[in-house]
Amino acid sequence: MSLNYQQAGVDYAKIDPLKILAQRAAAETAGNLARHGLTEVAASRGESAYVIDCGDFHLASITECLGTKALVADAMRALIGVGSGRTYYDQIAQDTLAMAINDLITVGATPVAVHAYWAAGGSDWFDDAARARDLVEGWKAACDRCGVAWGGGETPALAGVIAEGRIDLAASCVGIVRPKSRLTLGDKLAAGDAIVLLESSGIHANGISLARKLAGRLPGGYATRLADGMTFGEALLVPTLLYSPVTEALAAAGIVPHYCANITGHGWRKLMRHPGSFAYRISKLPPVPPVLAFMQREIGADAREAYGNLNMGAGFALYVDASDAQRTVDIAARCGVRAHVAGRVEAGAKQVVIEPLDLEFGGDDLHVRA
Repeated sequence: MSLNYQQAGVDYAKIDPLKILAQRAAAETAGNLARHGLTEVAASRGESAYVIDCGDFHLASITECLGTKALVADAMRALIGVGSGRTYYDQIAQDTLAMAINDLITVGATPVAVHAYWAAGGSDWFDDAARARDLVEGWKAACDRCGVAWGGGETPALAGVIAEGRIDLAASCVGIVRPKSRLTLGDKLAAGDAIVLLESSGIHANGISLARKLAGRLPGGYATRLADGMTFGEALLVPTLLYSPVTEALAAAGIVPHYCANITGHGWRKLMRHPGSFAYRISKLPPVPPVLAFMQREIGADAREAYGNLNMGAGFALYVDASDAQRTVDIAARCGVRAHVAGRVEAGAKQVVIEPLDLEFGGDDLHVRA
C-alpha cells in the first residue's frame, strides 16, 4: 500500500497557516527593539533565521527541534540490545544541533553559541548513564566541529506532556554577521546565478515520521537490509551534515552567496523560498542516498511526493555568482562535503523546474511566508 506524509501525521497544509499567523503577529513586536537602540532586519522575516542590526554587526538567532528521530534511536537500541553499549544519542545530538545551525547560516551568520533543550517524560529518563553520556559527548563534539560555545540549557521532566521514557531534543543558536557585508537575505539574487547543491548524508532529520510509519509496515522493520548493506534503522540514524564549515570556508575565500536555502521540510520546494519571482532550473541531480531511494520505492511515492517532501540527496543550496560556482564546489570538497553545480536561476514566474525528472513545483506549492 502507498504511504504519504499526511498519513504519517505531518500535513504542512495545516501547519503552515499557523506559521504565517505567527509571523504576522511577531512582526508587530519589532518596534520593541527601539528601546534597546536596535532595529530588526525586516527582510529576515520569513527566512530561516531572524536578524537584528546591532550597529557594527548583525545578530542572528534560531530555535529548532530534532523531531521524532529519538524514537528511531530508542527502537534501534532495543533491537540490538542495551548490552551492546550503543545508544545512538551521540548521533542524534549532532542532528539536533544541525537543525539549528544549518538554518542559522542561511543568512550569512557565523554560529557562536548554542543552548540545549532536553525535555523528558520523567526524571527516570536521566538515570541511563550511557545514554546521558552519549548525548552530552555528541552535543559537545558537534559544537567543537562548528566552533561554537555551548552556553547552557534546560532539562525539564514533563510527565503527562511527554510520554514516559521519551525525550524531546531541541537547540537554540545565536550567530553574528560580521562584517555586515556577509548578510545573505537574497537582495543580490539575480537571473544567471548558479545553484550549487551540497549533498546530504541521508534522510537527515526530516521525513522521520514517514520513515517510522514505513518501518511498521516492513516485515523486518528497522532491521530490513538496504542495497548498501546497512539496516534501515542504521541508515536513518546517519547524522545530519553540519554545513557551517563550508559557509565559513566560502567567506574566508571571499565568496558571499547571493542566497541560501536549508533543504529540510518541504523538500526541494524550499529551493524557491526567496520572496522574489524567479525560476530555479535544475539540470543535474545529486545521487539519491540508498535510504531515500528505498523509502521512495517502498512507500510507492512518485517524484513529486518524494522531492516535494524529502531532501533526496541535497541538504543545502547555495546561490552564487556563476563565476564562483566551481570554486564553491571545490571549497566544499575540501571541507569534506560533496557538491554539484546543479542548475541556474532564471527570470520568470516562481517555480522549481527539475529537468531530469520532468517535474515542476509552482509558487503555490510553498507557503512559508506571511
